[in-house]
Amino acid sequence: MISYIGKRMVAVIPIVLFATLVTFALIHISPVDPAEAYLTAAHIYPTPEILEQKRHEFGLDQPLLTQYMHTLQRISQLDFGTSYLTNKPVWDEVKVRLPATFELAVSSMVLSIVVSIPLGVLAAMRKNGWIDMLSRGISYFGASIPQFWLGYLLIFFFSVRLDWLPVEGRGTWQHLVLPTVTLSLVLIALYTRLLRSSVLEQLQETYVQYARTRGIRERVIMLKHVLKIAIAPLITSMGMNLGKLLTGTIIVEQVFSWPGFGRYFVEAIFNRDIPVIQCYVFLAACLFIVCNLLVDLVHLYMDPRISSKGRAEQ
Repeated sequence: MISYIGKRMVAVIPIVLFATLVTFALIHISPVDPAEAYLTAAHIYPTPEILEQKRHEFGLDQPLLTQYMHTLQRISQLDFGTSYLTNKPVWDEVKVRLPATFELAVSSMVLSIVVSIPLGVLAAMRKNGWIDMLSRGISYFGASIPQFWLGYLLIFFFSVRLDWLPVEGRGTWQHLVLPTVTLSLVLIALYTRLLRSSVLEQLQETYVQYARTRGIRERVIMLKHVLKIAIAPLITSMGMNLGKLLTGTIIVEQVFSWPGFGRYFVEAIFNRDIPVIQCYVFLAACLFIVCNLLVDLVHLYMDPRISSKGRAEQ
């Protein structure tokens, strides 16, 4: 296990370097001049003299290789520069907003797991029954309705009409309900159908028929044998979606004015705040890598043959 983790961590280094290189290249390929973007955000008229001064201050007059090495040095120290809009260190701003995004991501993932796993299993065990029909309806609705439209519908009914929940902001558990439901519905639709298909596939395997002939109870077969194998594709999908949630649920944060990382990134795009954009891309790459590593570790724990296969291939 330790050797496997060590190899995966070593493999992370070139991926992160590639992410920083792509971000650096996109910034320099972009027609937007970072010095001009800074002056525009600061409401300063970009005269040629001031532009030249800011380019020298940002190091934009140095060779590209030198600029890239300086960028790597700063990123290794979690120094992403200063925001053009707020004139504050980007990392300090990100640290304030990341907990809000983590809170929303974790609550949405927990709700989707709590609902989709029992619903998917029951839909497979009662195929074509009313539970299966209900799961299909929820899945079709969740997969087809846009998240921003669902968010506005929930605000209209539960905040405007009924006045049960707050419209926007973050603070109490009531503020968390509507954005969590908005994010979770799409995940519930995906996970329920994915788990149902996986369970139905496993129920056709010979080991299930053999267990039934031995008189083992259906509940034991399902929980101890079938679900352990059928849940593997669900774990993979959860890891990928967790990475998306942690990098900022941009649409939902905008709809509910949730002070998270995704909303901060959208504001940075509109204001051409390049240090914030660079920080977002780097953190997004790192979070996806960590989520994929966690998924692989969970698979390795559930099926130790994975590491054995890896050693055999070597």
